[in-house]
Amino acid sequence: MKAEPLYFAGIDLGSTMTKVVIIDAGERLLSRVESHTGAEHRRLANRVMEEALALAGLPFSEIAYVVATGYGRINVPFADRQITELTCHARGVASLFPGVRTALDIGGQDAKGLKLKDGKLVDFVMNDKCAAGTGRFLEVIARTLGLELAELGSLSLKSANPVSISNTCTVFAQQEVTTRLSDGVPLEDIVAGLHQAIASRAVGMLRQLKIEPEVVFTGGVAKNSGVVKAVRENLGGEVLVPDDPLISGALGAALLGQDILQKAQAKGETVIRQERRLAEATFFQQT
Repeated sequence: MKAEPLYFAGIDLGSTMTKVVIIDAGERLLSRVESHTGAEHRRLANRVMEEALALAGLPFSEIAYVVATGYGRINVPFADRQITELTCHARGVASLFPGVRTALDIGGQDAKGLKLKDGKLVDFVMNDKCAAGTGRFLEVIARTLGLELAELGSLSLKSANPVSISNTCTVFAQQEVTTRLSDGVPLEDIVAGLHQAIASRAVGMLRQLKIEPEVVFTGGVAKNSGVVKAVRENLGGEVLVPDDPLISGALGAALLGQDILQKAQAKGETVIRQERRLAEATFFQQT
């Protein structure tokens, strides 16, 4: 008798963005959903999971295991397990780039450096004390400049003479940017200078680990081509970026769910929690 396919879900409830991915047993990505994180984490988790299931054409009962990660992971009541974002990011990045040894992840509110060996997390460093050098920092500066966040990357690539931005503290950087504008500095040179400041800060953090190739850059800020260019220049070497750098944590969570289930099955253990199965019929109707 042919075995039924198994499906796994990972949900990364981050400080600014929530991501869900669903994969099958062959690790193929069936669906992915992202949404801005709001105050009502439980309701948001329900909604993005519903959207991901609809895109995959699956009922919730077909999901064999759900792993939640990120700052709000404890607020995902349908998850079978919660796992830290560091472990999930490492698993996700290693699945995309098996040769990765160093990973940089810059999200909405923090930056993380990961050291991996044979696909496993062995060390890390984090900057989560303030929004400096993160996606939130870029959002604030974009508003100060009267730009959309998505415009920053392509604009900075036009710069021929990036200016030095001495402050990455959001408040002082805003003041410095305003002064540069008043001095007549071209907008693209200001943005490129900001990207260089972010990259310098991030790479400086990363150097607390022993940086070894392959180096991978993930997180929402990795979608900014100007920051990617600046990180490469600061490292003086190649930096790999996934096609979808925002979902590495959610992808890693789904893959870890698959790992957990496979290991348990190999030992003849049962891992599907009865309380989640009992909740399936009514869970997504909760408001």
